[in-house]
Amino acid sequence: MPSADAEEFTASAFDAPPDAQPPRNDERLQKILAAAGLGSRRTCERLIDEGRVTVNGKEATLGDKADAIHDAIHVDGQRLITDTRMVYLALNKPRGVVSTMDDEKGRDAIADFLPNITTRVFHVGRLDADSEGLLLLTNDGGLAHKLMHPSYEVAKTYQAEIQGPVPRAMGRQLKAGVDLEDGPVKVDAFRVVDAYGKVALVEVVLHEGRNHIVRRMFDAVGFPVQRLIRTQIGPIRLGDLRPGRTRHLSQAEIGALFKAVGE
Repeated sequence: MPSADAEEFTASAFDAPPDAQPPRNDERLQKILAAAGLGSRRTCERLIDEGRVTVNGKEATLGDKADAIHDAIHVDGQRLITDTRMVYLALNKPRGVVSTMDDEKGRDAIADFLPNITTRVFHVGRLDADSEGLLLLTNDGGLAHKLMHPSYEVAKTYQAEIQGPVPRAMGRQLKAGVDLEDGPVKVDAFRVVDAYGKVALVEVVLHEGRNHIVRRMFDAVGFPVQRLIRTQIGPIRLGDLRPGRTRHLSQAEIGALFKAVGE
């Protein structure tokens, strides 16, 4: 059974919506688009008139109405989040913090970094306590479910400090695959980011989510990880977000996440 610190997928955690669904409240589509930050109502009318907006998969026309909570609205093929109850955050998890909302052992946990978030959020993908970097947090259970489910193959990018120098064959070996006790694993991409003295910084991209998969993979090729940072999940980058800090994802980033899972 995976430990509480392991990255894992459990569908049951995402079955229920964050809140009871209210009754429909249909409004003019341009009003919803404007409230979501796409510009003035006149600008939004032009988007509709140009055929760039769909509602539940159907091209919208001027005069259409929609519900900001219940309907799936896309602009230029990208999902637009119009439900103001939804929360989408990026967190730079510091080293030593466990990937749980509350830890029974009293260790630092994710909730300690969310003092202003009152709604229940899910963390998308775990990082073990000794690892750091990007975690996504949301109360959108449906999206979280898809981002974590292996069938959607959402890639994750990690930077690992290992002992140098890096053998020329390491990249080929990791791309070809290495055998672990729970089955083979291979990376989608590998590159050496930097090398300094007896330490090298390497980057791997993979869509596996098994327990301690990156550390075990490097152990298998004889180069144990000294420090591990996740820098990207799907289209979302850690960037210059400081450890322990969170930021709200932009509409473009949220839309890109939905696109990554085919919505």
